[in-house]
Amino acid sequence: MKLNVISVQDFGESLEDIIDSAQRLKKGALKNSDPLKGKTLAMIFEKASTRTRVSFEVAMEQLGGHAIFLGTKDIQLGRGETISDTARVLSRMVDCIMYRASKHDMMLELANSATVPVISALDEIEHPCQAVADLMTIKEQKGKLKGLKLAYVGDGNNVCNSLMLGAAMVGMNFVAACPEGYEPNSRLMRQADKLAKKSGGSVKVIEDPGEAATKADVLYTDTWVSMGMEDETHERERIFKPYQLNSGLLKKGKKDCMVLHCLPAHRGLEITDEVMDGPRSFIFDQSENRLHTEKAILLALIH
Repeated sequence: MKLNVISVQDFGESLEDIIDSAQRLKKGALKNSDPLKGKTLAMIFEKASTRTRVSFEVAMEQLGGHAIFLGTKDIQLGRGETISDTARVLSRMVDCIMYRASKHDMMLELANSATVPVISALDEIEHPCQAVADLMTIKEQKGKLKGLKLAYVGDGNNVCNSLMLGAAMVGMNFVAACPEGYEPNSRLMRQADKLAKKSGGSVKVIEDPGEAATKADVLYTDTWVSMGMEDETHERERIFKPYQLNSGLLKKGKKDCMVLHCLPAHRGLEITDEVMDGPRSFIFDQSENRLHTEKAILLALIH
């Protein structure tokens, strides 16, 4: 049966197994073997990428496989071919498709039309691969996930949506502090609440960043202006200014509170240099862990 990763929820009960697999891979498991030898990953990018592109390309190479970068200007998708036809063609030639999409509807159409596994590398609703790396980084530093308080401060965007769902699945206590009108997706909030009740965790969305940060084990933020929202820059910077992750906010967390940011960061806006480069920051570990979690995901999907 073909498996897709369009949402964090697609990992189901295997989420922590994927995280544990990524930790083993980081420590050198399979270092001298080629489990994906002869396998090919097609990577379709409608939006720019640094970490996602590099992590998937390197992951495939280190696992013995091959990755093909496909920008919209490089393929017929950019000249009017449907995403459905693109999916059908690629499925005849590759073993897996990774897609960074502008629209969630396009992601779903590709996944429904492809006969090989499809991995979401971001759309406007979710960023599931990022959430796996985030949770791996937390478990790496804290030794566990269940029962920890994870506070997200800023825009309730795709990263926030996936992080909320992932935290709920593993029994964390997730709190998002967002300005009114910038909360996480309401449908996914309801779903996360159901998942949290099953796992023993909790999900809460509030406006006060100070309340969210109080006694947090993890403080997380992301850019205030996501790709495609550049025309809202000045308005968003004004609205989100009280949500900056700075030393004052960090002090409200526990003494060993760790700081995360999925990058790219706009230093001096959503996060200060002092916090980003400080001793509680694990942002670059988090970035590196994209490589290891990508490997674990690819191994789980490609057979």
